[in-house]
Amino acid sequence: MEKIASFTIDHIKLQPGVYVSRYDRFKDVVITTFDLRMTSPNEEPVMNTAEMHTIEHLAATFSRNDKDYADRTVYFGPMGCRTGFYLLLEGELTSKEVLPFVTKMFEFVRDFEGDVPGASAKDCGNYLDMNLPMAKYLAKKYLDVLYNIDDSRLVYPE
Repeated sequence: MEKIASFTIDHIKLQPGVYVSRYDRFKDVVITTFDLRMTSPNEEPVMNTAEMHTIEHLAATFSRNDKDYADRTVYFGPMGCRTGFYLLLEGELTSKEVLPFVTKMFEFVRDFEGDVPGASAKDCGNYLDMNLPMAKYLAKKYLDVLYNIDDSRLVYPE
């Protein structure tokens, strides 16, 4: 069986950043999958599920309500390895193009106060597994990368 594209990236060299993982075509529509890598794989501890779950609820809500990206958002969700998230957007986009949107998204998470959207038994299958303070901490840590990002963290390492 052939390796899927995401398993061909050198995770030893991979650092936190915003990467185009793949482009998929569906008839006349292109979907861009972004790898929002928040931690350095196999170097830093992975994120716990509670804070990842909280980030997922907040970022998915933000992206589906953003004036420029609401209609282009296909999916926002966690990576199984717990080192980041996937963001799927309609259109053939680059990391540089979405950087302002991703930055706003994580500022929203960092600054969020109140009840996490969808964090109730009626709305979520595991609503008790949330950690807003840690989600905000991780968003701030990722924003430190985003605010100072260069091309080496916008294109997968060779």
